[in-house]
Amino acid sequence: MTNSSPKTQIGNQAESEARTYLEQRGLTFKESNFGAKTGEIDLIMIESSTLVFIEVRFRRKLGFGSAAETVTYHKQRKLRKTAQLYMLKRFKTVEIDCRFDVVGIDYCPKTRTRETTWIKSAF
Repeated sequence: MTNSSPKTQIGNQAESEARTYLEQRGLTFKESNFGAKTGEIDLIMIESSTLVFIEVRFRRKLGFGSAAETVTYHKQRKLRKTAQLYMLKRFKTVEIDCRFDVVGIDYCPKTRTRETTWIKSAF
């Protein structure tokens, strides 16, 4: 039994779904939940020779926009800073081809369906 909150459990499930979704589309998993003082990167994957930093968002559809639309400018800045720290820590350089993607998972309680949106080079 886990002591994590329902929000954490939903987030973990969304990240797992996003990873599977991306692996089915040819990306290779490298790492998840890389954390630093500047923030956390949900998934780190590779597509061809590009390092891909992925923010995963989950949202119940309630008419206020999609999950993917919830990545604010402030969050983007935090992700960029965290990615720089990741590259310095893992590769000792920031001179690596990389991009930032967003995977949004929207859940409709009425129909009990999920819709996944993948935005490459989101910011």
